[in-house]
Amino acid sequence: MIRDPQRLDALLADIRAFVRERWHPLEDRVEREDAIPEEVVGELRRKGWFGWSIPEAYGGLGLTTEELVLCAMELSQASVALRARVGTNTGIGSEALVADGTEEQKRRYLPRMATGELTGCLALTEPEAGSEASNVQATARREGDHYVLDGRKCFITNAALADLFTVIARTEPGTTGSRGLSAFLVERGFGGVRTGAPYRKMGQAGSPVSDVFFEGCRVPAANLIGGREGVGFQTVMKVLNKQRLHLAALCTGPAIRMLDLAIAHTQQRTQFGQPVGNFQLLQAMVADSRTEIFAARSMILDAARARDRGEDVALSASMCKYFASEMCGRVADRCVQMFGGSGYVADFSPIERYYRDVRLFRLYEGTSQIHQLNIAKLVLREREAR
Repeated sequence: MIRDPQRLDALLADIRAFVRERWHPLEDRVEREDAIPEEVVGELRRKGWFGWSIPEAYGGLGLTTEELVLCAMELSQASVALRARVGTNTGIGSEALVADGTEEQKRRYLPRMATGELTGCLALTEPEAGSEASNVQATARREGDHYVLDGRKCFITNAALADLFTVIARTEPGTTGSRGLSAFLVERGFGGVRTGAPYRKMGQAGSPVSDVFFEGCRVPAANLIGGREGVGFQTVMKVLNKQRLHLAALCTGPAIRMLDLAIAHTQQRTQFGQPVGNFQLLQAMVADSRTEIFAARSMILDAARARDRGEDVALSASMCKYFASEMCGRVADRCVQMFGGSGYVADFSPIERYYRDVRLFRLYEGTSQIHQLNIAKLVLREREAR
C-alpha cells in the first residue's frame, strides 16, 4: 500500500542520492574504524530515517509495509553498517512497542526513537535460545511495583549503542517453551544492565554486536509491554513476521549493489582483446543473478502488500527471508567470480567486503534451515485445515 506516490518517490530519491554520494565514499573508513562517523549519524537523525515505521502520531513517517521494503531495498545498496544503524529503530527495536505497547509506553519512548535520540534493540537470543527461540532462561520476578531481571543475552545487534532494550524474560517459574514469557522495555540507565565488548566478526564492520547482561536489574512494572505477563512470545512473533519482510528487502539491496559493481567491472576489464562481459559464461552469471533479484523483489512486494491488507503473512514472510538471504549469498559468490582475482583483494574492490558482510543474512532472524522447517510446517498445517 503506497499512500502518496509523489512523497514516496521523493524519499526514495533522497535515499538513493545519500547512499551513492555520501555513504559509498565512506565505506572504507567505516571498515577501517569499525564505526560510523558521528556526523553521519546526525545526518540520519535529521533526515528522520530512524522513524520510518514508527507511526506518525509518535513522530515517525508511519511507512506502510510496502513503503518500508521499497525504502529498505534502496538503503541497503551499501555496506551493511548503514542499514544496521537505523534498522533496529525501524524494525525489531521498536516493533514490539508499536505492536503491543500501551499508549503511555508508546508516548514515552516512540517519539525519541523516531528522532534517533534513543537507539533500540531486541534482546531475545541467549546461548541456549537461538534457533529454539522460546528456550529463554532469563528471568523476571515481581517485587512490588518492579520486576527484577537476571540473565544473559547474546548476538544482540547494536547492544553497545542501545539506550532501550526490548527484553524477553520468563516471568512464570517452571514453564518451558513459549509459555510464561513476557516482554519488557529496559532502559540502559536502570542499573544492573551492562553490555559486553563488541565481538570480532567476519564482516559487517561498523555494526556492533555483543552480549547483554542483566544482573538484578530493577524494571518498573509499568515497563511490562502491554501491561500483561505471559504474552511476550506472541509479541516477538508479531515483530519477526514484519521484520522478516524487512530483512528480506535488506538482503535484496546488497545483491543489487554487488551485481552493479560486477557488471561495471566486466565492461571495463579486457581479456583476449575484448571486455570479459562479452563472454557467455559471465553473461550467464549476470542473467542468473538478475533473475533471482527480480524474483526476491517480487516475492517481498507481494507479501508486503498482503500484510498491509491485514492478511496473515507468517508463511510468506518466512519464504521471503529464506529465499532472499540465500539469493544474496549466491549473487555474492557469482560477483566475486566475475571480478576474478581482484574480487578477493580488498585493495582492488569492495566486493570481498560485501561477500563477508552478507554471509550473516542466512543465519540471523532464523537460519535458512529453521525457515525450511517453518515453511514446511505451515504448508502442512494449511493442507490439514482444508
